[in-house]
Amino acid sequence: MGATEVKSKPKVRSAELRSADSRGRLSPQKPFLLRSPPHMRAAAIFGLGCSPKDLKPFQSDPGVEWRMGTPSSADQADVILLFGGDGTIHRHLGQLVRLGLPVLLVPAGSGNDFARALGLRRVRDSLVAWRKFCAGAGNLRSIDLGVISAMENAGGGPAPHDRYFCSVAGVGLDADVARRANRLPRWLRGHGGYLLSLAPAIFSFAPVAMKILTVENRNETPLVSRDQNSDWSTRSHQPALLAAFANTPLYGGGMQIAPLAQIDDGLLDVCVVGAVAPFRLLRLFPSVYSGKHLKIREVSYFQATWVRVETEHLVDVYADGEYVCRTPIEVSVHRAALKVVTL
Repeated sequence: MGATEVKSKPKVRSAELRSADSRGRLSPQKPFLLRSPPHMRAAAIFGLGCSPKDLKPFQSDPGVEWRMGTPSSADQADVILLFGGDGTIHRHLGQLVRLGLPVLLVPAGSGNDFARALGLRRVRDSLVAWRKFCAGAGNLRSIDLGVISAMENAGGGPAPHDRYFCSVAGVGLDADVARRANRLPRWLRGHGGYLLSLAPAIFSFAPVAMKILTVENRNETPLVSRDQNSDWSTRSHQPALLAAFANTPLYGGGMQIAPLAQIDDGLLDVCVVGAVAPFRLLRLFPSVYSGKHLKIREVSYFQATWVRVETEHLVDVYADGEYVCRTPIEVSVHRAALKVVTL
């Protein structure tokens, strides 16, 4: 989608030139304006429910030239502002990685866990970060992204392209809850939609026979093709309610599914929840908001750079609240994949 250029009013300064009259005296002259070129080009991307009016607080610097929409190439902008939530970010990650430009996230979606992981909890936090960036503070950070690779599609044909994710990818109950939550009205999704979708999912979802394999040397990626099993070792093989593969600690509106996850350590944090009775799971569920669920005996937690997930039957895979593909999959880390503006 092409970007539309919108030029802010350029920075100006006035100067008075005076000419001599017939007696050699200087006479006042009307001031004229010297126009300064913009010192930065910014592109704005708007998610569902956002519009150019949300951009106005960020347009106080007259030296910034604005473009609406995603740039088609990196030479069209110096920085990108993205207004939206986790789903909006997820859908643009491939383009953002390709462009390689700094990105400022403005939390304005029904789920803003990724922005929260960067310390941007409110719009005003993003505004402070933007003003620092415009002032030349150099407040940039390189962060990792997760990558989901579908090994094959349901019909056995070619798999879709790899998909980036920013926060957490999930298989099992988590994906079922995300599917239910996405059916809710947008305003309700942003106000407890995940919790509202969880209860019916708990009592209807059956554990899935799931096998998770990892590469033994966590500092290396596999040197084999996806249809070979050498260099892989089984890390978990059990009926499981869910498996979450985390780049950040939070998902689902503030749940600390992976409390030890760091956004720039080159690792995935993997949380596997085995078979738990529905009523017991419902009783234990609040512990995920504090990260204390790791003490539950049915929960296993480990880190890896590359994992493979195989299930007894095809299961949906969601990431950042969005449908991606179906199992089997491989999940890996792209180190320092994205530059973001921070506080």
